[in-house]
Amino acid sequence: MTPAELSRTVLHAVRRAVDEDALRAPVPARVRVERTRPGGSGDYACAVALQLAGPAALPALEVARILRERVAAEPGVGRVEITGPGFLSFTLDAPAESDRAVLAAVREQGLAYGHGDALREEIHQFHHAREVRAAVTAQAVFRLLVAQGARGRTTCEQAPDPDWVRLGVTVDAYGTSPVPLTEIRPVPAGATAGELLERLGPDAARWGLLRAAGHDRAALGPELLVQGEANPLFRVRYAHARARALTRGAALLGFTAEAAPYGESPTPYDAAARPLLDLMADHPGVLLAGARHRAPDRVARQLEAVAHAFFDFHDSCPPLPAGDEKPSAAHRTRLAIAEAAGTVLAGGLSLLGIRAPEHL
Repeated sequence: MTPAELSRTVLHAVRRAVDEDALRAPVPARVRVERTRPGGSGDYACAVALQLAGPAALPALEVARILRERVAAEPGVGRVEITGPGFLSFTLDAPAESDRAVLAAVREQGLAYGHGDALREEIHQFHHAREVRAAVTAQAVFRLLVAQGARGRTTCEQAPDPDWVRLGVTVDAYGTSPVPLTEIRPVPAGATAGELLERLGPDAARWGLLRAAGHDRAALGPELLVQGEANPLFRVRYAHARARALTRGAALLGFTAEAAPYGESPTPYDAAARPLLDLMADHPGVLLAGARHRAPDRVARQLEAVAHAFFDFHDSCPPLPAGDEKPSAAHRTRLAIAEAAGTVLAGGLSLLGIRAPEHL
């Protein structure tokens, strides 16, 4: 069970409790679950009982008990505990089963892994200055929102710079609008689109404009073109390219990726894969948070973390057999994990409007 699936499971439990008249409160549009903090209980925690206690005119602990009995019966949930004033803590079934669910979701959804409809009721109109960072940021925020089901458009104060097209930016209209607008005003780049394109090219320019939070100055120096580990953009794209190379290498060796059932000996779910699997499981939540908070920089940092975890996993648990070694269940599962990481990286880069080459 992925975090997104757990969130939907809890929301379903709330709806059931309301339908059965065990709980008299409005059903929230969404339920947020978070990884349990160090020292906490279970794998994930949720504060929905505290949120519903007031409207339901019940103590939070009573709301939590009502929801616990409904969530605990759901497949994939191993244990549900009530902690503190009414927090629900969830322990999922065997981690490998949750891992298999994540890998299956990535394989099925492809580059759209992490997209959803949580914001389907929202309509936005983003308005920005005739400035390249504002334009690129507004476009990226719009992409993130559309990926979560929202609708809307982007407008500019003045006629757009023709060079914006080469950065993947389009504007639906420009000028003064009579309707309320959401302003996108990051710290200006200090350069025009044409200057950035000449110095950096479209991909490095977009990464530099989006990687920093909007209230921080964007780093737009030659370091964005360095072909080395010190350059986060290169590391992210290289991790993607390496994942695709592993697939090609496995094909030459006559095997393909397959997430093996938990319990095989030796277990293919290496401990070194845990940080990478956790990051991929969290990816849908990061995309949703990036959309809600108008923060494409969160997505960029997520991709950096995935790339870092990918290389740690790759170096500790090679997906391809070495020498005369025969492909095993462990290799097939490691390859499935590596391929999923490559897909997550490509999908995240796509939302930022950046290409993910298969060869670097």
